[in-house]
Amino acid sequence: MPKYDYVALDSRGKETKGTVEVASQNEAIGRVKEMGLFPTKIVETEKVQEKKSSIKGKGTRYTPKAGGKKGGALNININLNIPGLTGKVKPKVLTTFTRQLATLVDSGLPLLRGLRVLEKQERSGTLKRIMGELALAIEGGSTFSEALAQHPKVFNRLFVNMIKAGELGGVLEVVLKRLAEFSEKAQKIKGKVKAALFYPVAVLVVAVGILTLLMVMVVPKFKEVFAGMGVALPGFTVFVLAISDAIRLHILTTLAVITVAVVLFLLAIKTKIGRYIWDKVKLKMPVLGPVINRVAIARITRTLGTLVSSGVPILQALMIVKETAGNVIISNAIGNVHESVKEGETITAPLEASGVFPPMVVSMVDVGEQTGALPEMLLKISDNYDEEVDNAVASMTSLLEPIMIVFLAVVVGSIVIAMFLPLIAMISSLSGGGGGGGGD
Repeated sequence: MPKYDYVALDSRGKETKGTVEVASQNEAIGRVKEMGLFPTKIVETEKVQEKKSSIKGKGTRYTPKAGGKKGGALNININLNIPGLTGKVKPKVLTTFTRQLATLVDSGLPLLRGLRVLEKQERSGTLKRIMGELALAIEGGSTFSEALAQHPKVFNRLFVNMIKAGELGGVLEVVLKRLAEFSEKAQKIKGKVKAALFYPVAVLVVAVGILTLLMVMVVPKFKEVFAGMGVALPGFTVFVLAISDAIRLHILTTLAVITVAVVLFLLAIKTKIGRYIWDKVKLKMPVLGPVINRVAIARITRTLGTLVSSGVPILQALMIVKETAGNVIISNAIGNVHESVKEGETITAPLEASGVFPPMVVSMVDVGEQTGALPEMLLKISDNYDEEVDNAVASMTSLLEPIMIVFLAVVVGSIVIAMFLPLIAMISSLSGGGGGGGGD
């Protein structure tokens, strides 16, 4: 009868290792759970040894992890210093990979063979290399989730933990499908927000270009005309001329001031207090605030619903959601929920106390918690807020377009008025003087 090495967590979260002698891996999982443990890795002992020997014979070097949580796992040391194979994988490419792998596994193709198939057709050098390393790790006895965890810059905790839950539950193909759907919806929302922001950003770039042209080329010509006229200039005209001189004559200083301001802002939002203030401002912004809030709620509820429905424990799922919230205010609210659940209390109370989540979301979570259908309710909320994001983006676009046009018109119009005020004053004085002379 085969033997299986297992790594599991007890009720206190302490890691335990051992070996069980059973007929299959499913029986090994059941035996470990009967012992009151939560299995995180179960691998057939003889199979692991055979694969180690086979791969070592090919010259690939393996070393045990030093001091890691899973001390018995294998670590593949492969050094490929090849140009073009470094960098991160684009979200769109990773989404396509997840969908294709889900399709292959769902079709009955073994995971290892599916990775090799996708590796052959992959065009992205970085992802191609990573798929090769994933396949080698699985051949060496590691689980898919352990192999993914070796690439944290590409596969985040959400991805790794969902795969781990799918492996333990024997529903890897289902989890891969959910991950693919999750990534596709996230990319869709991101694309809509980017498309909505394209017009105002384009108008802003045009506005800056026009203002720079006016200040550097047009306004100095008027200054020469005013100097020849010898008339007293209105205060507003003097102010605009001073700005023009600052931009034209001190261009390096102006750029330095702008650069320093941007750098100081970026450094400020990296601090704890600065990030808190900036995230709070983003949620309270008049036009963008509602969109940011709805996008955050849609992502949080979809992430939590997908994790819980995939078999990830609620406390672990809440910690993952907290780390991937993308907003300190919302992250703190999720942290309060985590502490509440840890103490055996409900999710609803801290959600309502945070003031971040609308009453409808709180009520739906409350219903899901009471009926035992929390994952389904969270996914319904995310679907509903996907539509809310569409509406919010449409409203934002319809508001930003006239605002940007009016802004451009006001700025350019102010410069034009400032340049014509002295001419109008001179014409008025000449008309007055001419009329008086005619009366004599």
